[in-house]
Amino acid sequence: MATVKPSLAKGTRDFSPSEMIKRNYIFDTLKAVFKKYGYNEIQTPSFENLTTLTGKYGDEGDKLIFKILKSGDYLDKAPDNLLQERALNELIPLISNKALRYDLTVPFARYVVMHQNEISLPFKRFQVQPVWRADKPQRGRYREFYQCDVDVVGSTSLLNEAEFILIYQEAFERFGLKDFNIKINNRKILSGIAEIIGKPELIVDMTVAIDKLDKIGLEGVNKELLERGFTEADLDLLKPIVLLEGSNEEKLAALKSILANSLVGLKGIAEIEEVFDYIIKLSGDTTLLTRIVDLDITLARGLNYYTGCIFEVKTNEVAMGSIGGGGRYDDLTGMFGLKDLTGVGVSFGADRIYDVLEELNLFPANKADSTKLLIINFDKQLETYTLGLLNKLRKENIAVELYAAPVKLKKQMSYADGKRIPYVLLVGEEEVSSGQLSLKDMESGEQVKVTENELIQKLR
Repeated sequence: MATVKPSLAKGTRDFSPSEMIKRNYIFDTLKAVFKKYGYNEIQTPSFENLTTLTGKYGDEGDKLIFKILKSGDYLDKAPDNLLQERALNELIPLISNKALRYDLTVPFARYVVMHQNEISLPFKRFQVQPVWRADKPQRGRYREFYQCDVDVVGSTSLLNEAEFILIYQEAFERFGLKDFNIKINNRKILSGIAEIIGKPELIVDMTVAIDKLDKIGLEGVNKELLERGFTEADLDLLKPIVLLEGSNEEKLAALKSILANSLVGLKGIAEIEEVFDYIIKLSGDTTLLTRIVDLDITLARGLNYYTGCIFEVKTNEVAMGSIGGGGRYDDLTGMFGLKDLTGVGVSFGADRIYDVLEELNLFPANKADSTKLLIINFDKQLETYTLGLLNKLRKENIAVELYAAPVKLKKQMSYADGKRIPYVLLVGEEEVSSGQLSLKDMESGEQVKVTENELIQKLR
């Protein structure tokens, strides 16, 4: 049998122990903020029924869903003519009925519907799990990555939207980020824009196109809009709106004039104003809106289920795509039979946040350590004492190891150095008889004598 050279699937990564310490620092920080705002954790399966996921993300999103082939002979019920024609849309339901989850929001909506008699509304949950997308891998974009979602369903209050702004602010400030921007828009404003140019039926096409402004520029957006059924006259009306500039107040004032004849557009503006009012009242900081919050009319979040406020977060300290985003989805659970249950939520992109913190060297130094102490193993006769000490230290919740075999001291010290263990304890016959243990600081090289109790106090 030929030897196969091991490799990773594109868009995936291994994580070493030191990397996992940093990743868990991100997860633990976010969970602490979520809990502070009253959210509880749930988990859902890695894969869902294909029908649960499709039709929720738009045509482009559906193409990025990883489908799972049926077990056994998955081609058994696939007609030969469809196979020969490579008619994928017709073939997929016949050969696949499950898929890896694309995000955490749709599975959450499914969860709420299935558990509606067990939960109390409003229901506030957070979820930290991996998702999968058949996207083209590139820097900051992976096919398997973690999302950290926080959502509330069963509440129409825009207080929730304002709190998500503050959750973003607190989390990123805890990470040490100093220059980040929380963009906000409202899908009702976008609907109003489509309405005043006479193309309300093309709202999805419009939002998908203008959402790409940062990536393909105005010329690219115009080209795509023309391909999607818009006219040159439509583009002339859209251009000043898409390129709208100024402070948040100036943009809102301009939009009120532009959307004066659109009730849905004006409702979207009123919702943005209410969220801004809540932010000031909650934070007590009148400068917060000008410092980190930006009304961005081009923000569309090209997912079909958003119906109200939408969010996206970017850092200005590192060249990176969005590190968070979300919005309100008033009718998502209706797709699963539970009508009139509003929801709103945001997500943190843990993998991109990791890359940002790594590049900016913002991970706490003490998070690089796991084991605090290595006990050197000199010989079998001393194990009775060292094993007892090992047990005593672990009962004090101190992360400690005893080297498993009495090999040369150099090898044991190299092990401690390789794992970045900060302290090494040398326990020979003299130390056991005197009760004065030799503790070495691996960074400074300093070696001191300590009793067991002094050792415990120091490592705590």
